[in-house]
Amino acid sequence: MNPAAPLSSPDIVPDLLERSRALVTPALRLAVDRLAPPMDTVAAYHFGWIDAEGQPSEGDSGKAVRPALALLSAEAAGADPAVGVPGAVAVELVHNFSLLHDDLMDGDEQRRHRDTVWKVHGPSQAILVGDALFGLASEIILEGTDANAVRAARRLAVASRKLIDGQAQDIAFEHREQVTVDECLAMEANKTGALLACAASIGAVLGGADDRTADALESYGRHLGLAFQAVDDLLGVWGDPNSTGKLTWSDLRQRKKSLPVVAAMAAEGPAARRLTALLTADAKKSQQEFEDFDEGEFAARAELIEEAGGRRWTADEARRQYDIAVGALADVPLPGPTRNELVALADFVVVRSK
Repeated sequence: MNPAAPLSSPDIVPDLLERSRALVTPALRLAVDRLAPPMDTVAAYHFGWIDAEGQPSEGDSGKAVRPALALLSAEAAGADPAVGVPGAVAVELVHNFSLLHDDLMDGDEQRRHRDTVWKVHGPSQAILVGDALFGLASEIILEGTDANAVRAARRLAVASRKLIDGQAQDIAFEHREQVTVDECLAMEANKTGALLACAASIGAVLGGADDRTADALESYGRHLGLAFQAVDDLLGVWGDPNSTGKLTWSDLRQRKKSLPVVAAMAAEGPAARRLTALLTADAKKSQQEFEDFDEGEFAARAELIEEAGGRRWTADEARRQYDIAVGALADVPLPGPTRNELVALADFVVVRSK
């Protein structure tokens, strides 16, 4: 799914993400080891460190975009990237808290090409481990004893609250016949943008940056999050299951009012009207009736979304949010290499294929 051509060399991104994993993963493992059994084991499974039988695994643990942002954020403040490690760990813990709960609420059985925690260990463990990771995030960030740690913890708390607000909005939208584009963007700014905004600024705060610098980086992260979510929404309808690790038409199966759907319904023309009629009728069906749909019915809805312009609008929105994100970096002086890596990471988010 390539809504835009890359604007910088992508070659530096794999190295950047690998460096981030090398710095952050050991600290993240130490943090998870604090959890009481069996939560430590369940969390290790979720992170891909062990398989369902408890054996060491090289499973996919995610792209490490948020940790990379936290470390680059520290460098943006002129600090050593290691200064951003507690922030990177804390943000990863909050992010994975949300994934554990989201998978259960959405009924998703697959994440990163394997069974989700609730499917393997049960709903209770998914809830408890998610709660434990959420609490652990504050513990990690507040182990710093200076004023910067308190400033960072405050930003993390606000971002966490907004993330939860966004998830609540997302669920509420599934039961509404109509959602506006502005409402959808506001939900996604909370659900995805808030935590990426925190990741992009928390390292700088820990490194002693002033609020002007931290706020500019936060703006970069927020709009990057909106670009990220727009691409994710495209993948949720048209993504290749071999790449996404989810079922075909995954967002349509869950009746999500994602950006392509909302933009298509807001358009004019026969395709938009037919789509609206179909989705309005879908909302009145039981979940069992909906699950009995064959692939052709989901494919027909996806075709109408594209015909009504929802796919193109969302791709254009991803690029627009990218432009705003990169523009925010011009508001503060940054070391040249750090600026280049932040731009390259934004390119990676907007052109990612999975």
